[in-house]
Amino acid sequence: MAERRVTVGWAEGLHARPASIFVRAATAAGVPVTIAKAAGGNPVNAASMLAVLSLGAKGGEEIVLASAAQDSEAALDRLARLVAEGLDELPETV
Repeated sequence: MAERRVTVGWAEGLHARPASIFVRAATAAGVPVTIAKAAGGNPVNAASMLAVLSLGAKGGEEIVLASAAQDSEAALDRLARLVAEGLDELPETV
């Protein structure tokens, strides 16, 4: 299973607009991805808005993105960059 540990770059965390941006990117990734708080959180579906909001991930907290799918490395890299940089829009590469 491939995984990336990344610190949430959005000051407000994964709430409302940032969560929406992240979920759209996770859906577009084309592989199943989970997200969890690094401090012992249960993984949830990264393509589910309700699941991502339920994490309550705050800015500066570490999260874990993971996927067991083949060829998931590039998708995880793109999602990790999106979360770390706290982008306000989806980059064209997603």
